[in-house]
Amino acid sequence: MNHLLECSQLEKGFSGVAVLRGVSLSLSAGKVLGLVGENGAGKSTLMNLLGGVLQPDGGAMRLADEAYAPKSPAEATRCGVAFVHQELNLFSNLSIAENLFVPAFPKNAFGFIDRAAMRRRATELLQAVELEVAPDRLLESLAPGERQLVEIAKALGQNARLMILDEPTSSLTSRESERLFALIERLRAQGLGMIYISHVLSDVLRLCDDIVVLRDGAIAGSGARAEFTTERLITLMVGRELQQLYPIRKQAPRDETVLQVESLSQPGVIESISFNLQRGEVLGLAGLMGAGRTELARILFGLDSFATGSLTLNGESIGALAPRERVQRGLAFLTEDRRAEGLLMDATIADNAALVALPQFARNALIESERLAAAVSAMTNSVQVRGATSNAQAVRKLSGGNQQKVVLAKWLLQKPSVFILDEPTRGVDVGARAEIYRIINELAESGAGVLMISSELEELIGMCDRMLVLRRGELTASFARAEFDREQILRAALG
Repeated sequence: MNHLLECSQLEKGFSGVAVLRGVSLSLSAGKVLGLVGENGAGKSTLMNLLGGVLQPDGGAMRLADEAYAPKSPAEATRCGVAFVHQELNLFSNLSIAENLFVPAFPKNAFGFIDRAAMRRRATELLQAVELEVAPDRLLESLAPGERQLVEIAKALGQNARLMILDEPTSSLTSRESERLFALIERLRAQGLGMIYISHVLSDVLRLCDDIVVLRDGAIAGSGARAEFTTERLITLMVGRELQQLYPIRKQAPRDETVLQVESLSQPGVIESISFNLQRGEVLGLAGLMGAGRTELARILFGLDSFATGSLTLNGESIGALAPRERVQRGLAFLTEDRRAEGLLMDATIADNAALVALPQFARNALIESERLAAAVSAMTNSVQVRGATSNAQAVRKLSGGNQQKVVLAKWLLQKPSVFILDEPTRGVDVGARAEIYRIINELAESGAGVLMISSELEELIGMCDRMLVLRRGELTASFARAEFDREQILRAALG
C-alpha cells in the first residue's frame, strides 16, 4: 500500500535530552490517524517536525512517496501539510477574511489586494465548515469555538493533502463538535489524510482508523482502532491504570451559602439569573457555546457589568466592587484561556504563582521574598507541577496541564472561599485531568464553593453535586446529583 505519510525512526532531542526516540508511523490518504499521549509525551515535537518548525536529529519522512524534510512552516504548507493548532494562530484585530488569507492575499492585475475575490473565497470556506458569519467581521467578535472553525477553514483553503488537527474540539460545544466530526467525514471521503490529536479519548475511538500512543517520546502502542478501548489507551498513555478518574466525594455540601446570585440581568447577555452556591459544593454550569456561561462568570468576577440584580459573597454585597476587591473578599476566577488571560507566559512559575497573593507577603512596602518563595514552592508541590527543573523556569516551557496547575496554584495561595472555574481541563491530558479533579475535590472538602463551567457533560456529571443549565442567557433547569441524566441535560441546553 502506498502511504500518504511515512515517518521512520524519528529522533529529536533538546540539550542532550531525548524527546522523540525511534518513532515510526504511517498514514494513507482518506484515513484518520489518532495520536494520543500525556502532555510531554512528544506529540507536539512530532507535529513540529511534520510542520517544519523543527528538524529531526535522525530518521526520515516521506510525503506522497517523496522525501519530505521541510525547513520551515511555509515549506510544509507548500508541500500540502496544514496544521490546525490548539492555540490558534489568528489575528483578533483583523477580519475573518483577512485571517483566512494571511499572508497570501489574492491580488488583482495592479498588484493590490482583491477584496472582492477574498470575500467570495472566504464565504466558500466558511460555508465548508458551516460557520454562518460575514467574512468582514472582526475575528475578535467571535466566540472561541467559532475562531477554531475559522482556523480549520484556513487550513482547507491551503489545498492540503495532510491536515493535522491538534485538540480541535477543545473550544467547541457538543453540537459544534458534531459539526466538526461531520466535516472530518466529508474530508476523509475526499481523500484527505488527517492526524487527529485529542485528550478526548472517546472522540479518538469514534473518528480514527488507526491509533498511535506516545509515552516518554516513544511509541507505547499502535494499531487499528478496533484493538483499543478507553481503558487500554489510558494504561498505555500513563503506564499505569487510572482506577478512578473522578474522585469520590467524602463530604456533602454544607448548609451554608457562600455565593448568592439574585435576579442578575444584563440586556442581551443574561436574564434574571438566580442561584445559591453552598460551602463545600461543586456546582456545574452546563450549556452550549453562546449560552452565556463565560459571560456570567465575568459578571460574577466583576470584569463585566450588570444592569439589575444583586451579588452576595459570604453574606456581603459585592455587586459594586471591582475585581481586585472581590479577590480580597474571597473570589477566584480561573479563566477559559489560560495562555492569554491566566498566565504571564514569559514569566517564571514562581512569579505567576505569586501574582494574586503578593500583597500578603509585603511588609512596609517590601516583599518578604524568602517567605513568599517557601509558600510558592509548597503550593506548586501540592498541585504537583511537573516538567520543570525549578520554579525559576518560564511557564511557557510547561505542558498545558502543568500550566493549568500553575494557574490553580496562583489562586490557591490566596485561599479564596469561592472558585469560578471556566473550562478547567481544556486541552489537558487524562493524567493531568485526574490531578486537577483531585484538587477541585479537595477544594470542596476544605469548605470552598466551586462553580465549574465545562463543555464536557461527562466531566460535569463526574464532578458536580448539582448542575445548572444555561440557554440563551437564561437558566432553564437545575439537576441534583441523583437526577443527572445526559439526555435531560442536553434537552434543557438545546431547548
